Amino acid sequence: MLKLAILGFLYDRPLHGYQLRRHLAALTGHVRPISDGTLYPAIKRLEADGLLVRETEPGSAAAPRHTLHLTEAGRTALLDQLREPEPLDISDENRWFALLAFLRHLDDPAAQAAVLRRRLAFLSEPASFFYDGDRPVGAEEFADPFRRGLLLIARATSEAELAWLHATLAELEDVPTG
Repeated sequence: MLKLAILGFLYDRPLHGYQLRRHLAALTGHVRPISDGTLYPAIKRLEADGLLVRETEPGSAAAPRHTLHLTEAGRTALLDQLREPEPLDISDENRWFALLAFLRHLDDPAAQAAVLRRRLAFLSEPASFFYDGDRPVGAEEFADPFRRGLLLIARATSEAELAWLHATLAELEDVPTG
């Protein structure tokens, strides 16, 4: 998720490390805070892989600033990851949201629709947080108001996402390719 987010934000424009960190914090929020001990090693790995470069600029004070720029290989890597996301990018909600944040960078509506169809297929599988043997347990089966609440909220969220997926797929499939 971190690699995707870094590449996605740099796709739009070069950023300083602290700007990138602010963008990442806005995307992941309190769910997965990004520490400097995580971010800067990830930047160094992406730089070593040739996906981004660091350019030094004079700072407004004494220290120079480093601006991160996406390379052509970085642009290609981002588009490849968006076009063919890993299974966890589809099933894990946080990774899905990161993917969704940058899916607009794919300029092919058919490729965007293919990714959305994968998420739709995942959400269409029966699932629950709780099971009785192999059978998913529904919210209405719980006397416990907290488990019932968890399942009701999850169901409402899934229904909203399914409605959005269907509507967006209809829009994408109506776009002429050319």
